[in-house]
Amino acid sequence: MDFGGVRMTADGSIAQVTLARPEKRNALSLDTLHALQAALTAVPDEAGAVILSAEGPVFSAGHDMGEMLDRPDEFYSELFSASADTMDTIQRIPQPVIAKVQGPATAAGCQLVASCDLAVASENAWFATPGVKIGLFCTTPMVPVSRAVGQKRAMQMLLTGEPISAQTAVEWGLINEVVPADRLDEAVDAMASKIVRYSTDTISIGKHAFYAQLGLTSSGAYEVAAPIMAGNAANVDAQEGMAAFLDKRDPQWTGRAG
Repeated sequence: MDFGGVRMTADGSIAQVTLARPEKRNALSLDTLHALQAALTAVPDEAGAVILSAEGPVFSAGHDMGEMLDRPDEFYSELFSASADTMDTIQRIPQPVIAKVQGPATAAGCQLVASCDLAVASENAWFATPGVKIGLFCTTPMVPVSRAVGQKRAMQMLLTGEPISAQTAVEWGLINEVVPADRLDEAVDAMASKIVRYSTDTISIGKHAFYAQLGLTSSGAYEVAAPIMAGNAANVDAQEGMAAFLDKRDPQWTGRAG
């Protein structure tokens, strides 16, 4: 399915969402943000994981500055609201979203990577929040980046605008893994394949619970997590999984992609 600058395809248990504006360095224009949100929400229920990738040498250069000059205030409000909604959609859909980062991811492109549940990058990738250099602080990218790398490292990226390598990004927790460029497809496919072996219901419950408790105090987080886990325990797939463990057999999931 083509949403205009973004494509979504689903092959069994794994869906692919692809930024397809390589001539614009996959810049996140307002239309592209709407297209990305539409593609993510169109992922079929039977998919157990989503791989978010991009065409061309750049993963995403961030917002499209060509459309940001001399616009009315209402345009900027709409643009950054759409950006926030799209990033939230990544974390709201039931499937884990894995960013496959083949090249630079800057500003809102870095935000996009940080918003994904998991991320694997090639050695050619690098990451930056360079808005300070052009007088436009990366305030919305700051939200997921600071949650991924922590306060001091986020402030370093935000205040200096200097890029970090893929190796530094994995050390800081912005991404999960860095691999040679010729192994990127293999590494992402392997990660997705591990996830889709399990119950899609269980994965969805767990993803929702993770973001629901994130940022709360321990006691507040337990107030959220305990009833979710109680409901999960009564779920048909949890009952099947526990029975299979005791019987020393493979579980037969009801909620399973593919």
